[in-house]
Amino acid sequence: MPQDRQAPYNKAVEVLASKLRRRQVVGSRTTALETLLVLRQVVSKARFSNFEQLVEIIKSVGHRLVEAQPKEQSVGNTVRKVLHHIREEYQTATRGAAVAAPKVQFSIAKFVLQGKQVTGAPKSEKRGTLKENDPDDPDSFARGLKPVLMEAIQDVLDELETVYDNVSKNAKDHIHSDEIILTLGMSRTVEAFFKSAAHHRNYTVIVAETAPSYEGRKMAKSLSSAGISTFLIPDSSIFALMSRVNKVILGAHAILANGGMFAITGSQIAATAARAHSTPVVVCAGQFKLTPLWNLYHDYAALDFGNPDEVLGFEEGHLVDRVDVVNPFYDYVRPELIDAYITNDGDHPPSSIYRLLKEAYDDEDTEL
Repeated sequence: MPQDRQAPYNKAVEVLASKLRRRQVVGSRTTALETLLVLRQVVSKARFSNFEQLVEIIKSVGHRLVEAQPKEQSVGNTVRKVLHHIREEYQTATRGAAVAAPKVQFSIAKFVLQGKQVTGAPKSEKRGTLKENDPDDPDSFARGLKPVLMEAIQDVLDELETVYDNVSKNAKDHIHSDEIILTLGMSRTVEAFFKSAAHHRNYTVIVAETAPSYEGRKMAKSLSSAGISTFLIPDSSIFALMSRVNKVILGAHAILANGGMFAITGSQIAATAARAHSTPVVVCAGQFKLTPLWNLYHDYAALDFGNPDEVLGFEEGHLVDRVDVVNPFYDYVRPELIDAYITNDGDHPPSSIYRLLKEAYDDEDTEL
C-alpha cells in the first residue's frame, strides 16, 4: 500500500496497537469501541479512488490491530463488521435503488429491532453517481462515498453503545420469581441482565468468587447494592450447590463458529456441573463477540494465560521447581454444554451461531 495513503491516520492506529500490546485496553466491548473509533478516523482521512483500495486500507489496519493483540477477538470482529456494512453501502450506491431495496428493508428491520428510528429517504437516493478511478478527480469517489460510510460506522457504534440494554430488555422472560441463579466472575452484560430482571422479579443470585482474580466479589457487591438477594461462595462449592440452582447464567469473552465459547476461568466447571444436574446454562453476550474463527484451541483448552504467581507464590520454592503452574484467563466451553445465547438481536441456540455469522460478516473477511 502506498505510504501516503497510510500517513493521515497511521498515528492513531499505532497508538491503539501499542495500547493493545501493553494490555492498556482490555475487555471485549472496550476494545471493540476503541477499534471502531480508529476505523472511523481511517475512513474519514483515507484517500482512495476505488472500492478495492478502501477494503485494502481497512484490512491492513485490521491486520495490524489483530497482530497487536490476537487474544482480543472483538478487534477482528469489529473490523469484519465494518467491512460488511461498507460492502452493503457500496452495493447500494453502485447498483441503484431498485436492486438495493431488499438491503434497505433489511437495515430498517434491524434498526427497529434495536429500538432505532429511521427517517428520511433511503441512502441510495441521497447520493449522486459514484465514479471510480476518475483520472480528472481521483478523490471524487472517496468524497461521494465517505458520508454514507460514516453513517454505516455510526450504525455499528450505536449497536455497541446500546448492547447492554438490548441484551437485557427481555430479562424478565428468562428469570422468574423465587429462582436461584448461579453466575461467576464480573460480566457487565450479565450484571445489566440481572439488574433489569430485578425490576420485575424477586430472585436470588449465587456468585462464585472466581479465583484467582476474585472478580466475583465485585459482581456480588454490585448486585447486592442493587437490592438483589446475593450470596458469594468459593469456587469449590459450585458442584455442591448446583442441585439447588434453577439456572446458570454466564458471560462470554468470544463465541466461536461451532457454538462453543471462551469465558472466564471457572465457566467450564460451572457448565459441567450444570449438565450433571440437568440445569440449563444461558449465556448473555452481544453479537460483536461472535467470531468466524473456530480453531482457537490451546493447551488446557484456554485462550490466554495470566501470571502463575497468582495461583502459587514464588515463595513456595520447594514446589515451584517441581510443578507446572497454569493460570488461564478463559475456559473453553463446548457447545453441547450451552442451552442458549441471549444476544442484542434475540435468543439463539448454539447450533444457530453459524447462521448469525453469515449474516454479520462476509466470507472474504474471515482472514484479515
